[in-house]
Amino acid sequence: MSDVQNQNSSENSFRREIKTYVLRIGRMTDAQERAYKELSAKWCLGFDENKKLDFKEIFGNENPVVIEIGFGMGDATWQIAKNNPDTNYLGIEVHRPGVGKLLNHIEAEGLTNLRIFEYDALEVLDKMIDDGSVDGFHIFFPDPWPKKKHHKRRMVQRPRTNLIAKKLKTGGYLYFVTDWYPYAEFALEELKLTEGLKNRYEGFAEKQPWRSQTKFERKGEAADRVITEIMFEKI
Repeated sequence: MSDVQNQNSSENSFRREIKTYVLRIGRMTDAQERAYKELSAKWCLGFDENKKLDFKEIFGNENPVVIEIGFGMGDATWQIAKNNPDTNYLGIEVHRPGVGKLLNHIEAEGLTNLRIFEYDALEVLDKMIDDGSVDGFHIFFPDPWPKKKHHKRRMVQRPRTNLIAKKLKTGGYLYFVTDWYPYAEFALEELKLTEGLKNRYEGFAEKQPWRSQTKFERKGEAADRVITEIMFEKI
């Protein structure tokens, strides 16, 4: 096997075997459970490793597509989708109560530009998203995995950022926000080294005025942690 094949095999194994999340069993409220049972078939997409997504077929238009990796309880997700009806959004999350809550918002707000994947984001990207097809990625307040032995689980690092970069269109962006400053420093260096990406700023980014606040952001501010933002684009 060649060195390139060895490297590709290693990266694929890295993506599959090391999870960036832990499934936490959270109790769903009655409203979340009802929304999940009644609405998931309408707004959630199923994973199929043998099928690439056709965004035009899913959304019924050719509007730009933005993917949010790990939307949590979906607070910012539905508000951004509501405020930007000419952009399509695909939220990926494994936490079922968050899926249920976002489904409630989709129905209550009448959002037709938002769909959900309840699955491992890296597997969805790897198997179901065409290269060069995505206009933007949002990664807001992911688990920082603060212990050094767990750093390998962080979402924003190579080779995971290589995969994200492959899926972006030229000019597309990756927008990352965290309240854990060591993670921000770590992510900035990893993104600088990711082929095909360029920082839109000299260092950390300015707060984007269109980004809605999340529950995790409010918790971070209450704990006096600095909110740090990063934005790279595909060149």
